[in-house]
Amino acid sequence: MGLTKNQLRAFRESLGLTQEKLAERVQVSRQTIISIEGGKYVPSLELALKFAHTFNCQVEDLFGI
Repeated sequence: MGLTKNQLRAFRESLGLTQEKLAERVQVSRQTIISIEGGKYVPSLELALKFAHTFNCQVEDLFGI
């Protein structure tokens, strides 16, 4: 079973963040952001929590089964 819901791009764009700026905030590479948004990479729990903190939302709002 994989992640079918990925709202990272929508949340990122709603704050006006570029992929590079988001990558800097959560301390990963821009390529990681590209891979997650494209559904090619599933983030670790730690990274998912960093995203949720950045967007002030629940992890489930960003990622789901």
